[in-house]
Amino acid sequence: MTLRRLSIIAASLLVPALILGYLVATGERGLSSGRPLSPFPPRDVPTSRLDPERARALGWSSDGLDRVLDYASRLSADSFILMTDGQIVASLGDLTVPYSVHSARKAFLSAVVGQHVGGGPDEIPLGATLADLGIDDDPGPLTPLQRQATVLHLLKSMSGINHPAAAEGGLTAEKERRLGTGENEPGTIWAYNNWDYNALTTIFERRTGLSVAEAFRDGVAGPVGMQDFTLASVSYSTAPDLSRHRAAMFRISARDFARFGQLFLDRGVVDGRAVMPASWVHRITADYAETGIEGLRAGHGYLWWVPSRDTGLPEGSFFAWGLGQQTVFVIPAWNTVIVHQSDTSEFLKRWLALQREGVDGDAALERIVLDCRTEAGLSSAFCREHRFTSPREFDRLISLIADARG
Repeated sequence: MTLRRLSIIAASLLVPALILGYLVATGERGLSSGRPLSPFPPRDVPTSRLDPERARALGWSSDGLDRVLDYASRLSADSFILMTDGQIVASLGDLTVPYSVHSARKAFLSAVVGQHVGGGPDEIPLGATLADLGIDDDPGPLTPLQRQATVLHLLKSMSGINHPAAAEGGLTAEKERRLGTGENEPGTIWAYNNWDYNALTTIFERRTGLSVAEAFRDGVAGPVGMQDFTLASVSYSTAPDLSRHRAAMFRISARDFARFGQLFLDRGVVDGRAVMPASWVHRITADYAETGIEGLRAGHGYLWWVPSRDTGLPEGSFFAWGLGQQTVFVIPAWNTVIVHQSDTSEFLKRWLALQREGVDGDAALERIVLDCRTEAGLSSAFCREHRFTSPREFDRLISLIADARG
């Protein structure tokens, strides 16, 4: 493989983190504010929904579902599922096509860790420290205090370790704002921290002797009946000049994503068999950290996000989230799973092209978003099909779903 090819691959893995860092740091600079509904026309994308009577029996307003699907068709969503009591109430797009889930991958890592928690030789001891497990890093070793962080601290994003990480990019500034550049007592500060998640990946694979892909295939994909997942659905992002710990990246289809959410909705039980400890599912909403971020990402626990009540979602809800609004929501109060995915490949190609032209990363993102809000952009194929769906647009979609709930 040529050096140029390797450079392109490395850049494509780094871009999502750079963009996420931009959004966290700037709050989108107001680019999506001002309009409650999308200015884009509906796209020609297949949709389906239950008939009004059956939808009402499951707690959904027929008119509300129409508004949800209409709005989703105006975004760059490639797949969408709203599923209640195991029935698909409404959907959009081809549900069989796998897409990169970006940072939503961390919920998959949490799942396989939860299946292997314990004190045995092939299990994951939550109370063990990095020192106990022989975990360090290079270049740049951890300090003795940092090596006192436990597996549980990694799962709760509270190691306090500010160390470079693979697949991190622009997240560095936000992490340093929270953690500073020195040492922190483990367990005292929450920060969204790819180092924690990548080190957890190393710990999992060393302790169990399984790759994340093998563990997910055998422990999750097989038992829940995923149809599109293979070992090739998982790849690794590496940055050996920053850290020895790798990031395990996933691609998954909407129908398989929904099955994953259903596993958590059913508290780890599949066909009467416990696939995952119910106590692990319970931890997500019982033992999360407050993030200081308003709205959907108000809490974070065991690599899932916990929304605040002002989002319209009921208490006990939680979700996995990644760049481009790759999400699966688990809403026990409604017995509902929601999946939203977008193919980010065309967007990332355009962003990389601007980078090659010498445009700064933040400026490139802003240019793409602003160009899609011009009169020409509103009707362009790229903006209608592939633009970046902003957090504010996604918040509006969630609000419409909440309004559609009977």
